[in-house]
Amino acid sequence: MRMRGNRIVTALILTCAFVTTAQPAKNSGWRPATESELKNLLPARAPVEQERIETEMRTASGITDGHGKFIAGVVLITAGYSAEGKYSHYFLTQVPLKIGSLELTPGAYVIGWKHASEDKLNVSFYEAATGKALVATEATMNPSITRVESFRIWPPGDRSLMQIGRFTFSYQIGE
Repeated sequence: MRMRGNRIVTALILTCAFVTTAQPAKNSGWRPATESELKNLLPARAPVEQERIETEMRTASGITDGHGKFIAGVVLITAGYSAEGKYSHYFLTQVPLKIGSLELTPGAYVIGWKHASEDKLNVSFYEAATGKALVATEATMNPSITRVESFRIWPPGDRSLMQIGRFTFSYQIGE
């Protein structure tokens, strides 16, 4: 009887070990960045092409892996700058990121958007330093969004979405 009990315990331990290693964590450790982390990460004046454009820190949003890597963005105050109407957000990623068909490498980007229809936005990413267009993706009105936000990045595992207003588009963290 004792031998049979030991086999059952061993089988349970092996099963638990297999389940633990076979299933990745729901969000792989990514969490929303704190206000102080975002303040230390994002510039008060973002370098965009030849200008340094003010940012609106109360709109900042980001996520972190808890080990010093961040993905974050903030609204640009573009009135009076050449970027007015072209860019709306400054965006920083410290990990490879896939948005639409493009793999973004770690770096600084700017985002612009235009209404494509009542329920869709065309969202474009550009290199912050040069203004070179990189990728455009479509953001759709998301009926599950109850809170309109200037910009929000949801951690992977929760939603893996970026939000502009009531519109969202998906992203994937690369390796």
